[in-house]
Amino acid sequence: MDFFAFNPGDILSYFLTLFRISTVLFLLPFFGGNSIPRTVKASLMFVLSIAFWPQLSFPGELFPANGIDIGIMILGELILGLILGLLVNMLFGAVQFGGQIIGFQMGFGMVNVMDPITGTSNAVTAHFLYMCTMLTFLVLNGHLFLLKAVGMSFEYIPPGGLLLTPGLANHVLEYSNLMFELAIRIAAPVMAALFLVDLALALISRAAPQMHVLVLGFPIKISVGFFFLGFLFTIMADYVGDFLKELDPLFKTVMKLASPLSF
Repeated sequence: MDFFAFNPGDILSYFLTLFRISTVLFLLPFFGGNSIPRTVKASLMFVLSIAFWPQLSFPGELFPANGIDIGIMILGELILGLILGLLVNMLFGAVQFGGQIIGFQMGFGMVNVMDPITGTSNAVTAHFLYMCTMLTFLVLNGHLFLLKAVGMSFEYIPPGGLLLTPGLANHVLEYSNLMFELAIRIAAPVMAALFLVDLALALISRAAPQMHVLVLGFPIKISVGFFFLGFLFTIMADYVGDFLKELDPLFKTVMKLASPLSF
């Protein structure tokens, strides 16, 4: 009598779920951040795999039979995670780009800080807007949308079955326009206000040449920049909310384009 009801297929099925979650989810923002300790990531990986496995899993028969096929499967999982992470990072890339523009206009071009999450050096304003956007993203349950996307991948893309089609590449490239468009929309209010400040200082320098406009302009531009930067928080919340509304159908479209089940 088999007291433990051991089934090798179930173990292989769990490993397929573990591979999908550990490679896809932790290439997405927040879950894959460098600020989260590796032990916490590993613990969360096993807990989420156990939680996903009873409802979302692949049959054990889909597990590759040799090492080469396992490597190809893991490579496909990595590419899937990179594609999904790229789509979400369009929002944070746009925020950082807009923050860089604002910082340059305010005179903070040489004032950079090291971002502990991305490991890059950004302007102070870019890092500030990035952190505010990340907090807004979490408050609006953006992390749950990421978990939903991972669960959706079980339905459309089997292990090692990712297809890199021309339609997928075109869709991702078209969506990349969002980063530049949103960056300009974020920076536009501050850019317009600082342009008016520069125009006013230019008129003052013509009317009163004895005034040190260059020395006077830096504190004025910084003060005006921070003042209008405060109005961006409500606007940023609207942008993040609109992005999350489009995120679910975007993930579904991308997975359908990359799914072998649709061919």
